[in-house]
Amino acid sequence: MPSFESRRLSGQVAIVTGASGGIGRAISHALAREGARIYALGRNPERLKKAAAESVMSSDIVNLAVDLTSEQQVDEVAHKLATVAKVSILIHCAGMLCQSTMKNASIERLDAQYAVNLRAPYLLTTRLLPLLEASQGQIVFINSTTGLNAKRPEIGQYAATKHALRAVADSLREEVNPKGVRVTSVYLGRTAGPLQERLHREEGKRYEPESLVQPEDVASVVLESLVLSRTAEITDITMRPLRKAR
Repeated sequence: MPSFESRRLSGQVAIVTGASGGIGRAISHALAREGARIYALGRNPERLKKAAAESVMSSDIVNLAVDLTSEQQVDEVAHKLATVAKVSILIHCAGMLCQSTMKNASIERLDAQYAVNLRAPYLLTTRLLPLLEASQGQIVFINSTTGLNAKRPEIGQYAATKHALRAVADSLREEVNPKGVRVTSVYLGRTAGPLQERLHREEGKRYEPESLVQPEDVASVVLESLVLSRTAEITDITMRPLRKAR
């Protein structure tokens, strides 16, 4: 672990959604190791507790159980966070993916993915934006390569929400850059974790996590974008597995 003096995010406060597992967990741990105070958001308090306990900096991770699809709960957690001095980083990792052809997909599944993948990060960002502007902070949207290219069957609903999230990030960047706030979108290909394990099972494919992007690699790239000199901004990052599916 870096010494206290060399920890690059010392004194900063970071909000991470979807922090109970996978990418959110890895990012929370990476930022905590660099000295950030982490407010880890997720729906399941037991999973949040377990994820935080696995960090060597668990004392610097504060768990906040919240359903981000509930406007009331988002308002409550935003009010609580407003009492925290100088929130400087917001990272959106929470997401939901349901595969289905348009012929068979239900509108309820579209609504559910919209609520988690688009409305929730939009709502939380609007509530925390005054804090981030005051600190000239940074916002990271963990997106998907389907947000760039939806040329695959059975992902139309999911891709639509991710395309929309890209639009939100791009427009927000133009709004807040003059105020000193940086906005980064990270477009991920298949990344090892419970979601991909389920998708491989649904597709009848063998799940080989070692052949996919690793959550820790995502966390490393996100961290480097956050500590980049303030003379520059990384707007878009695309990561995909080195070994292509056969």
